[in-house]
Amino acid sequence: MSRSDEREVVRRGYDALSYHYRSDDADDGQYAPWLAGLHERLPASAAVLDLGCGCGVPVARFLADAGHRVTGVDISDVQIERARRLVPNGTFLRADATRLELPPASFDAVVCLYAVIHVPLADQPQLIKSIATWLRPGGWLLTTVGSSDWTGTEDNWLDGNATMWWSQADASSYRSWLRQAGLTVSAEDFIPEGGSGHTLFWAQRPQS
Repeated sequence: MSRSDEREVVRRGYDALSYHYRSDDADDGQYAPWLAGLHERLPASAAVLDLGCGCGVPVARFLADAGHRVTGVDISDVQIERARRLVPNGTFLRADATRLELPPASFDAVVCLYAVIHVPLADQPQLIKSIATWLRPGGWLLTTVGSSDWTGTEDNWLDGNATMWWSQADASSYRSWLRQAGLTVSAEDFIPEGGSGHTLFWAQRPQS
């Protein structure tokens, strides 16, 4: 499968199963402590990029309600349409994260939860480098990535009529890529899911 085909599988999957994945009125769930921790680290009215924002719930909604200026990006048209409706104070772009062109040092934080693992593996180190350039000095990256190596698809994802695709490296690879991008890893946690799980990283761009 080519990289463009992989991206198309992800886009179609979220277009088809957006509401299966998360309802309009979903609560913050497991994201709640992460978002509270991010809010504590941010200045007032911070500029935050929600990369792989989905329908805007819960990340963009939480940040906008807390008074931050949120820009959300997602590959799915349906997800972006919902985000614009559910988080009217946010700015939302339908785009491929790996092809984004954003000004350097334009965000106080980048949030990328359960999204890097939908990007072709060969493109992930460069995406992390791009994220590092978008952060202001002292800015934070909050991201969930792989814990172990795996690439594959799941048919009838979420018991729906669509296929989903993922590709991820192991935690040590992501730790290395974050450092190569010039970010300092301040915390790392294992987030269990089913029989495996993901890795949550807090990483910061140095002040100088």
